[in-house]
Amino acid sequence: MPLGRSLSMTSLNGLPQCEDEDLPVEDLLLFEVSWEVTNKVGGIYTVIQTKAKTTADEWGENYFLIGPYFEQNVKTQVEFSEPPNPAVKKAMDSMKSQGCQVFFGRWLIEGSPYVLLFDIGSAAWNLDRWKGEFWEVSNIGIPFHDQEANDAVIFGSLTAWFLKELSCQFDDKPNIIAHFHEWQAGVGLILSRSKKLPVATIFTTHATLLGRYLCAASIDFYNNLDQFDIDKEAGERQIYHRYCMERASAHCAHVFTTVSQITATEAEHMLKKSPDVVTPNGLNIKKFSAMHEFQNLHSMYKSRIQEFIRGHFYGHLDFDLDKTLFFFIAGRYEFSNKGADMFLEALSRLNFLLRVHKTDVTVVVFFIMPAKTNNFNVETLKGQAVRKQLWDTAQSVKEKFGRKLYNSLLKGEIPDLNKILDRDDISIMKRAIYTTQRHTLPPVTTHNMIDDSNDPILSTIRRIGLFNNRTDRVKVILHPEFLSSTSPLLPLDYEEFVRGCHLGVFPSYYEPWGYTPAECTVMGIPSVTTNLSGFGCFMQEHVADPAAYGIYIVDRRFRSPDESCNQLTQFLYGFCQQNRRQRIIQRNRTERLSDLLDWKYLGRYYMHARHLALSRTFPVKFEMEPSAPPTTEGFRYPRPSSVPPSPSASQHSSPHHSEAEDEDDDERYDEDEEAERDRQNIKSPFSIGALPQGKKKQHGEYRN
Repeated sequence: MPLGRSLSMTSLNGLPQCEDEDLPVEDLLLFEVSWEVTNKVGGIYTVIQTKAKTTADEWGENYFLIGPYFEQNVKTQVEFSEPPNPAVKKAMDSMKSQGCQVFFGRWLIEGSPYVLLFDIGSAAWNLDRWKGEFWEVSNIGIPFHDQEANDAVIFGSLTAWFLKELSCQFDDKPNIIAHFHEWQAGVGLILSRSKKLPVATIFTTHATLLGRYLCAASIDFYNNLDQFDIDKEAGERQIYHRYCMERASAHCAHVFTTVSQITATEAEHMLKKSPDVVTPNGLNIKKFSAMHEFQNLHSMYKSRIQEFIRGHFYGHLDFDLDKTLFFFIAGRYEFSNKGADMFLEALSRLNFLLRVHKTDVTVVVFFIMPAKTNNFNVETLKGQAVRKQLWDTAQSVKEKFGRKLYNSLLKGEIPDLNKILDRDDISIMKRAIYTTQRHTLPPVTTHNMIDDSNDPILSTIRRIGLFNNRTDRVKVILHPEFLSSTSPLLPLDYEEFVRGCHLGVFPSYYEPWGYTPAECTVMGIPSVTTNLSGFGCFMQEHVADPAAYGIYIVDRRFRSPDESCNQLTQFLYGFCQQNRRQRIIQRNRTERLSDLLDWKYLGRYYMHARHLALSRTFPVKFEMEPSAPPTTEGFRYPRPSSVPPSPSASQHSSPHHSEAEDEDDDERYDEDEEAERDRQNIKSPFSIGALPQGKKKQHGEYRN
């Protein structure tokens, strides 16, 4: 049921109430505007794509997404159709009659929301005029050489034009909410406000431009937030115009939101405005009918990764794969921002600890970070070919052996094992063994890097000496390409790969939210995050003992880099000390946290932002009592009553602890009891008819 209909039927604290009987409130329209609608660039695509179903369920046919038209994307993602809403169709026809190409259809994702796509190229001839108009209303000049900013001006101008055509049909009645994501869409917001369109506007920044640039420069960002000369820093990095677009969008919007509390603090200093609402990012959670199905998937995909390891380390496979743990880090190749620098240093220290304690555990670490490459590494391809050849040889010998055994048994004879394999079979097996001989170390990268000598990850690997030697207990593999099920090396999709690993490690320095650890959580895979990521802060707020649930939070805000690295090393070493039973228990706990990250739960914050925007834009038409947004006060997963299999609680005085301790742990663990306790701690999904009551605050005091 669309939100508008519920407004006319309910009179609940916290909800806007329509007082104009002539206004058909079911005609309230919601538009979400983003450069990443049907156009995957980064994490915002994931936010919009996963949130679409929850929003479409709430708004029905009155929910529309606005984005840029790129033919290569649209071919496989959009089913074109005619707009069912006559007002939208009329606005589109008006723009088309003046030479703009506008496309409409359904985005083929879960929820199948309507999308409105503007062809930027068809309107490029208006660029100079629109840049002039934008200068007149904002005094922001756009350099001709910045194509991304120029495209943002075209996209924003088209969006504002469409909203103007649409609002004219409603006789200035408050029928439209427009939600803009990031600075690329912000021009549309600024122009809409300058034209005084009757549109309730929301602006969400998922990460500030300047914050990302400053952190990438290895500056002590969070301890100097109030010390930066913002204009000077933006100018030196030649992004001053982009920064101004972002800052103007935040200040012009009726409601300004960020995705986490850490980003809210950043925006307060970088954009000089505190967010009205914090809107955490969620995911669509799909529960398996069988409780432990995700454990079965872990086992299945782990065996697929083991097959890759057998080929990659042929000739050096002197470690037990059943006692091998798979760690990984994935994301954009931002060496410092994503924490790859600290992760590598921690791996060097972990390797030392594992060797000193003579442990039989081996750790294989994958770096899934796209970089410029020429092609696959020949040595890596050869490894997979050798593995396949050995497998084929073993199968042929096995078939021949089985046939002889079968014939002997039919005759009632016990076969002579010395004769069942002839000289040819022995020769074939010896030849196969000789092919596995290797005089070089297994490669640390699967591809030929274009700038090998200057690559940050490879340079650090050379410095710390993790070259996949036989004596190393930590092995490193850089896979500088997104994973694909069609790859000849590691034929797994990202989700399948994550399910097959044991631990995701994301010690980010700059991470406004952090979808990678969130995705690990919903798949039941433990992960490492930091208190500088939105996800890490969110988990600290909601879980009493995150480590017991497989969420290890490294303190990168209040500790020195060396102390943080030591803490990360202890987390990794503690994880290596767990036995298989403890890891299974921990994965069960991690998977139970997935309800926290469901859009059915987190969608309430976006809902609150829309209600707030309506009440601020049209105070005469919509009223909203100044109550706090939905809070999570008193809502925390408890520390498990059984001994948690986490590094903090499973550290032993020596690495050779007694088996009796593990048996005691198992006896004290009752999963059904713990699961029921956790279920009681998760609040029921938010619904229109049950908006949580909050302590009364003034509008300026909103905070999650």
